[in-house]
Amino acid sequence: MSPKNQWLDNMNVLGIETSCDEVGVAIYGEPGGLKAHKLYTQIPIHAQYGGVVPELASRDHIQHVLPLIQRTLDDASFSQSDIHGIAYTAGPGLLGSLLVGACVARSLAYAWQMPAVGVHHLEGHLLAPMLETDKPSFPFLALLVSGGHSSLIKVAEFGSYEIIGESIDDAVGEAFDKTARLLGLPYPGGAALAALAEYGNEDCFELPRPMIHHPTLDMSFSGLKTAVVILLQKHPNPSEQERADIAASFQKAAIETLLAKCEKALVATGLKQLVVAGGVSANVYLRQRLQQLDVRCFFPRKEFCTDNGAMIAYAGYERLKRGFQQDLSIDIKARWDLADSTQAQPNLRD
Repeated sequence: MSPKNQWLDNMNVLGIETSCDEVGVAIYGEPGGLKAHKLYTQIPIHAQYGGVVPELASRDHIQHVLPLIQRTLDDASFSQSDIHGIAYTAGPGLLGSLLVGACVARSLAYAWQMPAVGVHHLEGHLLAPMLETDKPSFPFLALLVSGGHSSLIKVAEFGSYEIIGESIDDAVGEAFDKTARLLGLPYPGGAALAALAEYGNEDCFELPRPMIHHPTLDMSFSGLKTAVVILLQKHPNPSEQERADIAASFQKAAIETLLAKCEKALVATGLKQLVVAGGVSANVYLRQRLQQLDVRCFFPRKEFCTDNGAMIAYAGYERLKRGFQQDLSIDIKARWDLADSTQAQPNLRD
């Protein structure tokens, strides 16, 4: 075995995720897989504002990213010499938050004399189920659902991603959050709405399933949210049970919209595996309904549905193993097409 291949077979990658309001740090390597992971959330900071305040997010990242890296190294009983590469989220996300993670990653890579690679945030989510024992094989269909993205993606192999359907307005997670706010639920709203829906009658109110009969695989959720606004105008002072019924009816309509599009996409592509990832993939009702389809479904464990360092460490490991890396420049993107994230620079290490 050549020295280069021996290094690749025993490579540990430090992953840093700071795309929004959480700091995630993890170490992934082979053999052994995930060695350690830590997460720091800013929910208490942003809850008082009802949403993420970008300036507060980036400032708080500065205070916590380095201590969290050290805690992750300690958990793995690792030192600097045990790390062989660094991965970080380069986009999409909040520019200030991305900049913190990118600068720390690039600085450590320079100081420690090792390669670093920027990872597309959505690629991290897509590959999160690969951290599980039961994992999909390529190719597969992916449903990526979060507060900022609702997409159906045909994944041919690592680095080959084709978006075949997406929301033309609000993402489904965004619709969950906005509807939760209408119901007076605390931030973060999506999880609170799902919890309230457990006590409601999902057939109490008839709400629309937007675009389910549209010939394309695109989705829409803003009209569903507007239907809830109209419903609340008719019930201006809902009781606790009515609020639960509205939450359950909304959740059923949103999930059945996703279900219809997944069924159509599976038929169109002929694929037999469905990966579901992103924050909304933690929704129990979504998991239950999708598992009724005649297809194998794969989900990340719930702690890896939302933003985390483990998915970035894994994606970075796979990229570094294949020779993906960039120079020392800081290149982050608030908006970044997933299809444009596959540019490689080989000759990782001779």
